[in-house]
Amino acid sequence: MKKKAPAAPADTVDAYIDGFPEDVQKVLTKLRAAIRKAAPKATESISYRIPAYAQDGVLIYFAGFKGHVGVYPRAKGPASLLKKTKPYESGAGTYKFPLDAAVPYALVTEITKAHLKENQARAATKAAKAGAKKKPKKRA
Repeated sequence: MKKKAPAAPADTVDAYIDGFPEDVQKVLTKLRAAIRKAAPKATESISYRIPAYAQDGVLIYFAGFKGHVGVYPRAKGPASLLKKTKPYESGAGTYKFPLDAAVPYALVTEITKAHLKENQARAATKAAKAGAKKKPKKRA
């Protein structure tokens, strides 16, 4: 029995989504829209062979599978989200949404917004520290 050669990894998010059956494509497209709603200025790429979004650092990844979609934020997020995300936790930094149930797109938007806020705060702190180091010293 011959083994089927693995498909080449997608090089764009569109190509990634197009590689799935139509029902999964619809869910992945809605996930993408939920993330874009939260972070419209985020850059979109393929990282670790799955869609990734970054703005002032990595925000979130997502992936499609046969029976579910996975969402991978770079961190757990604020305590206010922990109760909401708990039912979907499937491992460290992994939320699993079965395809036979309603996907909480609003929650994905909320997760993305929370990580964007964290990233922006971290970037502002880093910029302030860098600016303080670059200030010329006054001479007497």
